[in-house]
Amino acid sequence: MPARLGRYAVRRRIGSGGFATVWLAYDEQLDSPVAVKVLAENWTEDQAVRQRFLEEGRFLRKVESPYVVTVYDAGELDDGRPYLVMSYADQGTLADRLEILGLTPGQALEVVRQVGAGLQALHVRGVLHRDVKPANVLFRTVEEGGRSEVRAMVADLGLGKALDMSSRLTMIAGTPSFVAPEQAQGEPLDPRADEYSLAALTYLMLSGRAPYAHASLAAAAAPGAPPPLSTPDRVFPKAVEAVVHRGLAVDREERWPDVTTYVEALTTALGPGATVDASGPWLPLDPDLTQPGARPSPLLVSQPLPDPVPPRRRLGRRILGVVAALAALAAGAGAGYAVEQRQDAEVTVTDSRTGTLSVTVPGDWDRARSSRGWKAPEGGGEFPALSVGTTPDWTDVGSTAQGVFLGIMPGDELPEQVPQHPECRAAQDPVDDTIGDNAIRTVVYTRCPGGVTVERVVQLAANRLLWVQVRSADRATANAVLDDVHAYGFGL
Repeated sequence: MPARLGRYAVRRRIGSGGFATVWLAYDEQLDSPVAVKVLAENWTEDQAVRQRFLEEGRFLRKVESPYVVTVYDAGELDDGRPYLVMSYADQGTLADRLEILGLTPGQALEVVRQVGAGLQALHVRGVLHRDVKPANVLFRTVEEGGRSEVRAMVADLGLGKALDMSSRLTMIAGTPSFVAPEQAQGEPLDPRADEYSLAALTYLMLSGRAPYAHASLAAAAAPGAPPPLSTPDRVFPKAVEAVVHRGLAVDREERWPDVTTYVEALTTALGPGATVDASGPWLPLDPDLTQPGARPSPLLVSQPLPDPVPPRRRLGRRILGVVAALAALAAGAGAGYAVEQRQDAEVTVTDSRTGTLSVTVPGDWDRARSSRGWKAPEGGGEFPALSVGTTPDWTDVGSTAQGVFLGIMPGDELPEQVPQHPECRAAQDPVDDTIGDNAIRTVVYTRCPGGVTVERVVQLAANRLLWVQVRSADRATANAVLDDVHAYGFGL
């Protein structure tokens, strides 16, 4: 742990993500705790990543709103890494709260009001957020009228873009269960994309489940109608259903004209019974949340919520769910890998955390790698994973880069469907085979932006699957990489 970052005395690490580490520090001149976000060492020389990091600070500085995380300062360390000094959210995230207790309708409405105010402030100043989700809503203790109060703030503009740039966006990104269909399709965006995400967040807070459990951005591009908001345990007036469903309209022209109008309509529909007690904090102060976990980062993607369908149907969607988590892993910190063997033409890389996975790849693929474990979509804890690629964004839709991802995940049978690739112009029929005692299913996609993409799922054990994705310029290289995949302890 560094003693200081610039003029700020470091207290402890709050967390780290793919591009940055966030530290709790102390501003001794102003006698105040702050969060200092520092670009990871392995991205210092990458000008595109550096620019993206700095743009987040510039977007946040454009907005003076109590409901948007404030950037107080920016600087550069002696080793050239930039950092941002921001407000410290001592009460954790909305994801924390939903995991612990959930929210009452009045508390949910208050979150919508405050997050909506933050998003509207961004929109007025010409900025889209593009990644509204529970992990990007932070809670902070403030002093209001002589008492402690909790305030919700919009955070992490790693995917934020100026509205005047939206027509030129080519990167498709976002969290599948909360992203607007037009964003998943890569279309030009306007503030109604953030309104859609806020409506999805509303649905989650009120019902206790997300409106969709999209496993990929491809699924989010054509979502269909969400299930009814009400359940036998949580019944809401039809007016509330109508407001939220309009916010989730697939056609943006059918949504509310802006975030403020959506929030006003929801407030009216919920009625006076959905107000919080003004005699105390609308959200109880939780001392356990003053030790927050990892903060959001530009490409850190939350896992999709469980799909409310029987397990057998859910299995195929679970394999699709790795697409979202793959983006996070592929952009992860480069620490935690071991190169066992290096030749001029090939490199064998092993995940050093568990020693479970290894793969041999062409030498020029060994540029962006991570062996951080991952949380498979069906839960059950953290599992070994390994990613190696020619660039950090090799998994992006439309990327021409090459790479391979390996991930262990729970599963008692091969899925009926592997991840789809609409960016590829042709797909071969699935091929079922065995490697020793391990059943495998392989699908090859051709005429892709970078050449070919191969999806393979292997039944490693009675309750474990291995998912492999290879993107390569040609089929021969992809086959060679597939032949050199090993899962130790499973006979593969």
